[in-house]
Amino acid sequence: MPQTGRTRLHALARRKGVLTAQAARRAGIHSQQITRLVAAGVLERIARGQYRLTEFPVTEHHALAVAARAVPRGVICLLSALEVHGLGTQLAAEVWIAIERGARAPRVPQLPLRVVRFSGAAFTEGVEYHEIESQSVRVYSVAKTLADLFKQRNSVGIDVALEALREAWRERKFTMEALDQAARVCRVERIMRPYVEAVVS
Repeated sequence: MPQTGRTRLHALARRKGVLTAQAARRAGIHSQQITRLVAAGVLERIARGQYRLTEFPVTEHHALAVAARAVPRGVICLLSALEVHGLGTQLAAEVWIAIERGARAPRVPQLPLRVVRFSGAAFTEGVEYHEIESQSVRVYSVAKTLADLFKQRNSVGIDVALEALREAWRERKFTMEALDQAARVCRVERIMRPYVEAVVS
């Protein structure tokens, strides 16, 4: 491949952290050039249509950046959101991601996804943007994540929700106003109230 093509690929991948086939096409780079760089070990295929420079450092939240690129309208939630916020001791084997009810289920063969469906305000409330590996990743806030954990307690376990609540309160990672709002949106006010009172008293 001409050096100019290799240089352009490097520049694209460095700027975004990951090179997408779509971005390469827009830059006038043929897919065969990407294939040759993968074979040469310069690029690594990390998901369908997504490649990274093998020299580019991978962070602990690499899978979340890949998921955000593959599911741009999704929101990192529950156990994966806890990891982003540095809460709890759970290490998620899958990327937990929320999509809007009625949306098509995402397929990312190289990445184990745990898809949760929310609707209305339960989907839009508390969305924050975190930059991970040069990718803007949508993640629910601490307060919204806590409410979601109690809402999904049968899936994640009440012990996980309680551990996160205690640790987040101890580290002052949410306000009671934000938690009340999230609990209302998720309709778990009555369920959470005794646990919150026990933790903050």
